[in-house]
Amino acid sequence: MHFSTIFLSLLVTTSSAIQINVDKRGNWFTDSQAVIQDDSLKVPGENPLYFCSKPDDDILQIKKVDLDPNPPKAGKTLSIKASGNLTEEIEEGAKIHVQVKYGLITLINQEYKLCDQVGEIDLECPLEKGDLTLSKEVDLPKEIPPGKFTVLADVFTKDGDKITCLTATITFPRG
Repeated sequence: MHFSTIFLSLLVTTSSAIQINVDKRGNWFTDSQAVIQDDSLKVPGENPLYFCSKPDDDILQIKKVDLDPNPPKAGKTLSIKASGNLTEEIEEGAKIHVQVKYGLITLINQEYKLCDQVGEIDLECPLEKGDLTLSKEVDLPKEIPPGKFTVLADVFTKDGDKITCLTATITFPRG
């Protein structure tokens, strides 16, 4: 259940699941540049998610994330099923940095208190160490404009230790 805090922050904050391509220096790639995704960084399951870097030392060890429909569709209910493991307790003060782009336009570049977001999914800090599962449905607004959305969600503890970092890409078609 704790995984939903991080994953839903990624999805709910942007009202959709989204992806960004980032190089090792954190630079965003434009549509005209060819990007080769590293399949070793793919989040297991039916989803458009990738880890920002090798997740070996991440506090949140994501086992699987399934989205239905995949990719998400505007105006539809998105079903999220996920599992993972927190290798340590997450305390008050943890943060999530979210960057969202619509095409080349930055919509969001903001930091949020992670523990403020857990109320969206009926949790509270501290988030306990151990196995976690999530089954959640999110209604995506039909007003999501057509186009390519990109997102980066970097989640870290109050001390700056990496909980996880995820990227995703989705293109919403017209009509």
